[in-house]
Amino acid sequence: METLVQWYQSNLGSFLPEEVFIFFVSMLPLIELRGGLLCSSLLKVSLIKANIICLLGNIIPIPFILLFIKKIFAFMKKFKIFVPLINWLEARADKKSDGIEKGEFLFLLLFVGIPLPGTGAWMGALIASLLNVDIKKASTAIFIGLLLAIVIMDIVSYGVLGNIVH
Repeated sequence: METLVQWYQSNLGSFLPEEVFIFFVSMLPLIELRGGLLCSSLLKVSLIKANIICLLGNIIPIPFILLFIKKIFAFMKKFKIFVPLINWLEARADKKSDGIEKGEFLFLLLFVGIPLPGTGAWMGALIASLLNVDIKKASTAIFIGLLLAIVIMDIVSYGVLGNIVH
């Protein structure tokens, strides 16, 4: 994250506010809210402001994934160049979803909330969509999962561990 923040400061910092930068970082797949909060900490953005911006940035793509990802994948599969990527994403979502049927809500909440590689709101929404989880249940679980991720990442990036790293 330090490299990303340094790139921002060198290239965009003079005309793009920090808040806009961390908002867009939080929207990115794989980086998401976790990366946004780490960037916020490195940029010395206040904790409350960072939490709100990162939550909003990370939550915006989720309804689109839940509602449209199957249609987007079907369209993309018409082009041979995208087939391997789509197959990989679907296989990854399927692999990550083992056991979800019995405890969909709790699974999604913890999957989104606990910051481990390959987890987060994007993949949680993808799994929920591909497994036809009720959209209200999925949305609620993902949102609560993001709140859990905020608590964990605040401790990591702004708390005791954050002070050790800085």
